[in-house]
Parts: sequence; structure tokens; C-alpha cells
Amino acid sequence: MVAIIGAGPAGLTAAYLLSRAGVPVTVFEGDPQYVGGISKTATYKDYHFDIGGHRFFSKSKEVEDLWSEILPDDMLVRPRSSRILYNGQFFSYPLKAAEALFNLGIFESVRCGLSYLWARLFPVKNPKSFEDWVSNQFGKRLFQIFFKTYTEKVWGMSCKEISADWAAQRIKGLSLTTAVLNALLPKRKPGSGGKTVKTLIESFRYPRLGPGMMWEACAEKVKAAGGQVLMGRRVTECAFDESSKEWTVTTQDQNGQVQTLPAQHVISTAPVRELCSMLKPALSEESVQAANQLRYRDFITAVLILHDRDAFADNWIYIHDPSVQVGRIQNFKSWSPEMVPDPKMTCYGLEYFCFEHTGLWELTDEQLQELAKSEISKLGLARQEDIVDACVVRQRKAYPVYDDAYARHLATIREELTRRFPTLHLVGRNGMHKYNNQDHSMMTAMLCAQNILAGETVYDLWRVNEDAEYHEAGESGSSSSVSGQRHVPKKIESPATTAQ
Repeated sequence: MVAIIGAGPAGLTAAYLLSRAGVPVTVFEGDPQYVGGISKTATYKDYHFDIGGHRFFSKSKEVEDLWSEILPDDMLVRPRSSRILYNGQFFSYPLKAAEALFNLGIFESVRCGLSYLWARLFPVKNPKSFEDWVSNQFGKRLFQIFFKTYTEKVWGMSCKEISADWAAQRIKGLSLTTAVLNALLPKRKPGSGGKTVKTLIESFRYPRLGPGMMWEACAEKVKAAGGQVLMGRRVTECAFDESSKEWTVTTQDQNGQVQTLPAQHVISTAPVRELCSMLKPALSEESVQAANQLRYRDFITAVLILHDRDAFADNWIYIHDPSVQVGRIQNFKSWSPEMVPDPKMTCYGLEYFCFEHTGLWELTDEQLQELAKSEISKLGLARQEDIVDACVVRQRKAYPVYDDAYARHLATIREELTRRFPTLHLVGRNGMHKYNNQDHSMMTAMLCAQNILAGETVYDLWRVNEDAEYHEAGESGSSSSVSGQRHVPKKIESPATTAQ
């Protein structure tokens, strides 16, 4: 028996692959209604909305094939469009050089160019912070325009306090020179006769009723294969018997009823901080203190339903305006027209980043709705009189925080968990305290399942997402990264997707 904590992309991927192979699995999900974690699709009066925006695109053929296997008939191909709203003007994302220079104006463009040259001539040596890393790549001025405001909204701290690991992971290999060249020169495929390669920049796949449709189908397939997916069931303790090497997992349902389940393996997608408090025998004081220092950023989506005036057709817009608190605005009708039941209406999601029990999180739903209405009007993207309804969705622990101490704390915890709990497997975004995209999370689960089926550590899960490219420049399903490998790889070819 394998016990799996959490029914998000990582937990359900592991459950599906193991149950398909005949291994008994039980998935425990604290949410009483939705599977999918942050990749769920919430509903309100027949409107469907994504929590954060999830483009289905991967450089991993195995991930692409698994999506097709789980949901073969309900995947749309959608045009990709994202822009930055800065100083009242739209900038395409990824960068279009001519447009950016025109919108910034001659004076500002010259400032950006000189700032970039200065950064190339006099870079910060051994950059430790996000600000230092990005400034080295783009120059201080472009950092201030296109990175600083949005990033500080997301993380709630100065870019000087955010680890350079964050930048290296999410925008690795990208520089101003690369961005300009990619904007000016279409990508060519060798031997293709000069034809432009269609990439993530142009299109992506998407379930017609949102990403939750994928994970609802996956949960049903797990159950059809004999596995269990138990909703509204919170794991309270994972006790490991060092002599028998078996686990006893204790859970509690919404009515307070306590149940236990024996298991040979535990796969955890729970936040590392929470997992560490569940384990018995207890971790050392050093690891407990390290776990308590790990932080998480929480996420609020204020959903507005309004008459469609075609204000923008993007999937989402990044808001680089310090005068408003909203960080990003989703256009759910652009993701899939079927997510909006009335073609005369549209549905926007204004995304706010916060820490639980502070600031924005403490506002009532009604106050958040009024804030969203005011800010979208201020940005000129909608008229308040067009808004006919609204709701709010809150997502706890959406983003593991990459502060300047997280890596040290995580290393302390990993060392003890690996040494003392050989059949405990950490996968997914919160499970590994890594800002994985959906397909990176799936990849960790796929390799974890192979380790369990092999009865040994064939793959080092922590290498997934370590050496891949993180800008949007790969062909979908272009590489095979799992099949046929029987040794811990020095480099796992992990997938690259859009930032979520």
C-alpha cells in the first residue's frame, strides 16, 4: 500500500501510474470538493476559473503523452498571449524589441541601453539576490521597469531579500541579447526548409473546462484501477516503525472522525513545514526549527463577471503599476470560451498575493470584490457599471518562498528525512519547496513511481527542474526524459513551461 498526501498534479500522477501498475494506493485530500490543488478549476454560477493560469505545454514527451492519455478528447489548442501593463501601455511578453523601444520612447530606451552596457561591463560578482541576478542579465533600468514591481507584489519582500536561485530557476539562460534576438529572428528548425517552428510562444493545450477537468478525470481513473481518493480527509500524523519499516498514517475527516491506514510507502505533496510536524518519531530540534522557518505566499483571486467589451484578449496581463495592489489579471474566456456560459459576458480574475492572516487576506470577500472593481476601473480595463457579479477564491500556500535562507533550511531537513525515512518520498511544488510548474511536479511524481516500482532509488527527484531552460522557447514534447534510464542521472532533462 502507498499512501499519498494531496490530490494535486503530483499526487494524482503518482497515484495513477502506481494504480495502473497494480499497486494499491490511497490518496488523502483535505479539500472536500476539488482535486487538483492549485491546478484545480473552481466554479461559480456555471462560470469556471483557473487558480493562477495553467498552460499545458511541456518539453517532456512523457508528460505530454500522459495528458493525452488522461484526457484524450477534451483538450483545446489555444493561442498564447500575455502582455505587461506598465505606465498605461501594453508590452508584449515575451519581448518584441521594436514595440518595447517605441513604447518606452527614445530617452528611456537610451537609459535602458546604457544601463545594460554598464551591467555587462561591471556585473555584480557572485550575485546573491534576485535584484543582483536580473540586473546582471538585463541592466538595472530594465530590472526596475519589468521585474521589480511585479516580483515584489508576488513575494511581499524586497528583491534584495529574494534568493538569486529564484531568478536562475525561472529565467535561466535568458539575457537581453537573447530576448532581442528571439524577438527579431523567428526560430528555425534545422532541415525544415526555413519554416518557423511553432512553440509555446504561439499556442498551448488547455482542457475545455479548465485544468481541474484533467485532474478530475485522473482521480476517476485512479478509482477505476482500484485506488482510493478520499476527499475532505486531512492527514494529522505519519508514524514510521523503524523495525518493520512500515507506516501508520492517521487522518481526520470533516466530522472529526479519526482513521488509520498502514502503508509501505508515503508520498507527500504537503508543504514541508506541515509534513515535518506530522512525522513520528519526531525530527531533531534543528530540523523542526528549519521547517518552521520555511515560508509560503498565499493567493487570492477576485473573480469579476461582466459584460464583454473586448478590453483585452490576452490569457493574462502582468500589472507593473505600483499604484494598485493587483499583480496579474486573468481573462478566463481567452483560456477557453466554454468557461464562460454566456457569450455576451466575460470573466476576469484579479490576482492578489499575500501572507495568510495579514493584510489583504484579512479583508472580507465583499471588501476584496470592491477592491477588484475599483482597481480594474482605475487601470482602464473595465467599467464598474459593466460588472454584474463577483466572487473570491483563496488559495493557501500557493508559492514556496525563496528567501535568502530557504536553501539552508531545506538542506537540513532533506538530510534528516533521507537518513531516517527511506520510504518517504517528497514530490511536487510544496512537497519539495520548489516553485515547480505543473509538469515539473508531474515529472517528480512519475520518477517517484518508477523508484517505488523498481524497489530502489533509480532517479534523484531533486534534479528535476535543476538544469532545464525556463524561458518559453521549447518545442512541445520534444524530449524523452524518463524511458529507458536505469541509473540516477547526472542530469534529468526536465520540462520547461510557462510561469504559473
